[in-house]
Amino acid sequence: MRIVVTGLTGQVVSALIERASDDVELIALGRPRLDLSVREAVLAALRATHCDAIVNAAAYTAVDKAESEPDVALRVNGDGAGYVAEIAAELRKPLLHLSTDYVFDGKLDRPYREDDPTGPTSAYGRSKLVGEQKIAQTHDNHAILRTAWVYSPSGANFVRTMLRLGQSRDEVGVVADQLGNPTSALDIADAVLAIARRMVADPSPALRGLFHMAGGGEASWADFAEAIFAEGQKHGRAPVRVNRIGTKDYPTPAPRPANSRLDCGKLQKIYGVALPHWRESLAPCVARLLAAQG
Repeated sequence: MRIVVTGLTGQVVSALIERASDDVELIALGRPRLDLSVREAVLAALRATHCDAIVNAAAYTAVDKAESEPDVALRVNGDGAGYVAEIAAELRKPLLHLSTDYVFDGKLDRPYREDDPTGPTSAYGRSKLVGEQKIAQTHDNHAILRTAWVYSPSGANFVRTMLRLGQSRDEVGVVADQLGNPTSALDIADAVLAIARRMVADPSPALRGLFHMAGGGEASWADFAEAIFAEGQKHGRAPVRVNRIGTKDYPTPAPRPANSRLDCGKLQKIYGVALPHWRESLAPCVARLLAAQG
């Protein structure tokens, strides 16, 4: 099976490259050959791949920066996703698209389901929602996969940041009133590959549509940080105390949803795919990051 993935250096792309088995040819395409903001570049690059499925993992992910350049985020995450859907429809290939919990406003008091109303409060979230809408309007054979709080042994992420801060501090302030599902990029990659295999083998419309795909369990950022530091201690790191603060004490240019929890029952029902609990996946991630530091 040949899968083309948009993006070269993101956490999910790196994880897909690592997790792809011998019978999967993974082709990662990014700038300058493929620039999501340029329609003709997207069409030309993907048209030349002769793939079995397309995974759109490339995105503008600078959440705070997007507040000052919303048009750039929209071109990449909104228009760019539409261009990928356009060529997937032309080639008649399944399209898997990675989206985000930030399409919700975070006001519900339970995990969000796929049919809950969206209401993004940030420029990044709005751009990702436009991408979802363009895909749904352009290509029937798609699986839009919303995930959340992604971490991995590669790239910039919360786990790496906490471990770095813990090297020079014995206390770190972390927001405790935002809830979500920490999700390993490696688990995302495993799920994406399983879903792609199924979509290539089975053209059933029941496999198409919108799905939530996040790590099992839930946590606040402070809970997540405490777990990271606890794992660090297992590898000889000094203990770090988490000072649990409120969102109001840590203002950011882009507002974050207070509730980012995603109900992933539909994905398990349709595909039989359920991502592991975030604590289970966190341990090997911390071990790899610390081993890389020497």
